[in-house]
Amino acid sequence: MSRERVLLTGASGFVGRHLLHGLAKRGYRVRTVGRTATPPSPDVEHVTIGDLGAPIDWRPLLDGIDHVVHGAGLAHADGDIPEERYRAVNTQATLALARAAQAASVRRFVFLSSIRAQSGPISDRPLTEADTPAPTDAYGRSKLAAERGLAGFDLDWVALRPVLVYGLGVKANMAALLKLARLPVPLPLGGLSAKRSLLAIENLAEAVAFALTQACPARRSYIVSDPEPLSVAQMLAAMRAGLGRGPGLIPVPSSLLALTARLSGRNGAYERLAKGLVASPAALLSAGWQPPAETKAALAQLAANRADAG
Repeated sequence: MSRERVLLTGASGFVGRHLLHGLAKRGYRVRTVGRTATPPSPDVEHVTIGDLGAPIDWRPLLDGIDHVVHGAGLAHADGDIPEERYRAVNTQATLALARAAQAASVRRFVFLSSIRAQSGPISDRPLTEADTPAPTDAYGRSKLAAERGLAGFDLDWVALRPVLVYGLGVKANMAALLKLARLPVPLPLGGLSAKRSLLAIENLAEAVAFALTQACPARRSYIVSDPEPLSVAQMLAAMRAGLGRGPGLIPVPSSLLALTARLSGRNGAYERLAKGLVASPAALLSAGWQPPAETKAALAQLAANRADAG
């Protein structure tokens, strides 16, 4: 097991907590940094920093550090957040940390980017890293700008572009889907057949751990997703299997669902459910990444765990 030291940013969030656990399990000694004074785990060294959008002296935080995993940033939101704010936090702060990492002779810099650096929320064809990036919002543009900025440093960097991540503690869209799955009634979503790529948090943690090794080719970006994309109907069926139920899905025509969504002012939510986004992890798999979780089984386990919790 490794005894190398990792600086982890963003450790207090949903993804960061799982990454911290995964790194510690693999023997890395982790130093976390964040805005909160409370450490994400009592077993790690934690340093409080200010707003990522303001200047930070990273030099003392990088003392003795072998690798950086940069997961902190301004998350995607539907609200009115200025593009300048996304750029300050997601782009400029990332490059400031990378510049300091280069000066400190850090061996590997892993940046958690996003599939939104490559595409909008839907795509009519499978995505690969060979596609020209075409982000559609300020969040995605800020992540892509950070990736492109990293290419200018004399630093071994890897940018990971995860799709929608799920796992214990997940919120937002996946939490809403879990609530639907738990309803004790049939759901009129059996006709939603467009596939979407998902990413189990265990698989993301394994991707980060792999990216820290010399086996992972550096100075490039990788899509990270579970190998098997699923439709919303398949996701719900897997979750309900974890609850010990049958799928209970009725194949209502998508045109009727779309009309209902428009009339109820939920067209955006319907688009996210009905339209597809498949992103291929072939490049990372070819490099040697071995995702431990299978999607349907992981979704079933997630639903079962959530049921046990509440």
